[in-house]
Amino acid sequence: MRAVIQRVKEARVEVDGDVVGRIGKGVVVFIGIGKDDTEADIKYLVDKITGLRIFEDKTGKMNLSVKEIGGEILVISQFTLYGDCRRGKRPSFDKAAPFDRAWALYNLFVEEIRRSGLKVEAGIFRTVMDVFIVNSGPVTLLLDSKKVF
Repeated sequence: MRAVIQRVKEARVEVDGDVVGRIGKGVVVFIGIGKDDTEADIKYLVDKITGLRIFEDKTGKMNLSVKEIGGEILVISQFTLYGDCRRGKRPSFDKAAPFDRAWALYNLFVEEIRRSGLKVEAGIFRTVMDVFIVNSGPVTLLLDSKKVF
């Protein structure tokens, strides 16, 4: 499972011009589901995302998590995180999970991150979305549940 995390001042996601999710200060999580991902990958990423110390404390150091600041989370499905661009000019998505599996794991991911107690909004799976982000910092991080030590 792969995630791109962006620290934001605010963000929203629209489908056909309608806002389907909106947050204030917090993080946007672009989540991609791989064909070998399991519930263990979800647990790892949820724990990591909600605990990442990427917000400034009183001294200006990145020392606080989204949980500690009472921030919000916007989750956006993004299978293109599994795009392999090493060969040719068109990405291959062979390592992305098939629709049914990805949909089930995505929904489980959203459920698990909601259990953090934070406000969580989400885009609509397998839909063309317009995502509006005011990136704070900017701070953007990449996480991959298969690349843990």
